[in-house]
Amino acid sequence: MSVHRHRHSRSLARPAARGAAIISALLVVALAAILVSGMLWRQQVQVRRIENQRLLAQGQWIARAALDWTRLVLRSEADTAPGITYLGGAWGMPVAKTRLSDFLGQIGETREQQGADTWLSGSIEDAQARFNLRNLVSAAAPGALQLNLTQIEAFARLLQLLGLNGQLAKNTAVYLRSGLAHSITRFQTGTTASTTSSTQQLVGGAGGGENFTDNPGLSDTDTNSAVAPLLMTSVDALLDVPGFTPDAVARLRPFVTILPTTTPVNMNTASAEVIAAIVPGMSLSSAQAFVARRQTVFFHNLADVQLALQGAGAPQSSVDSTLCDVNTSYFLVHGRVQHERAVVDRQTLVWRDPLTHTTRIVRVRDEP
Repeated sequence: MSVHRHRHSRSLARPAARGAAIISALLVVALAAILVSGMLWRQQVQVRRIENQRLLAQGQWIARAALDWTRLVLRSEADTAPGITYLGGAWGMPVAKTRLSDFLGQIGETREQQGADTWLSGSIEDAQARFNLRNLVSAAAPGALQLNLTQIEAFARLLQLLGLNGQLAKNTAVYLRSGLAHSITRFQTGTTASTTSSTQQLVGGAGGGENFTDNPGLSDTDTNSAVAPLLMTSVDALLDVPGFTPDAVARLRPFVTILPTTTPVNMNTASAEVIAAIVPGMSLSSAQAFVARRQTVFFHNLADVQLALQGAGAPQSSVDSTLCDVNTSYFLVHGRVQHERAVVDRQTLVWRDPLTHTTRIVRVRDEP
């Protein structure tokens, strides 16, 4: 009887062992499948990442080539019409979204179909069509930074035209001078920069002066280098100036810029608001009439500008060459390259030599 029971228990244990072995085998297979699928997924992600990096690098090189082509356009334009920059030039024509293969086909490239999945678009903007905040500070004497009262008054008029507080012009000038005081480019000037006796300046020390008593959040002294602000390189830096709000900066953005050197405003390309700001006594309506007249003919020199200003109702006064000009040295190049999945949005500041017409890249910013 005991032998029968023992055989019966052994017969029951065998299926249980086989079931446990099957379950163990299934768990091992499932675990192996999970591990293999995870490895394949990570490998796929890595391959995708490498492809994206390759496409982005190719897009950046295409953007660089497009920028070289843009610089050639700027140089050719200056060779054709030296000393004059106006909106009707070839540089002012934007490029709509176009396949790269269309460009390559026009120049006889045998492999132009390789650019079928690449799109280009962009435009060139006259940076001197805006008010240059760098003009608020000048360096008429070696080793001394001075607040330019004429330019501060012009900026204050622009602020008032846009419905902003004109007192912010003082704050901006002091902040800008404090940042320039410790910059290696503080005495850099353009090749055509000049000063006239009519330009009023507020003389101070290398780091500032006591001309303005309202403290815009900075201790305006020569020895305050420990808390000196950063050098302003973009309009967004105005948010660091006491008194400016994001809404005020957004309203001001289309009309101002900040360039490495002091520059006059190009009267052939400037907006009515900027013109009304830099010409004392000129109303916005008169500036709009001036811009409307400019649409039919561009100005060859400052004498033409003077006649047009008088015709638009501006006060009869001589045109200040430090404020106005008909030529441009700084251009903003806006470019967009869409190369398959990669997109490169790039803004480049280009300087053009007024004498030799050669171009140099000042700064490049990739926009998100």
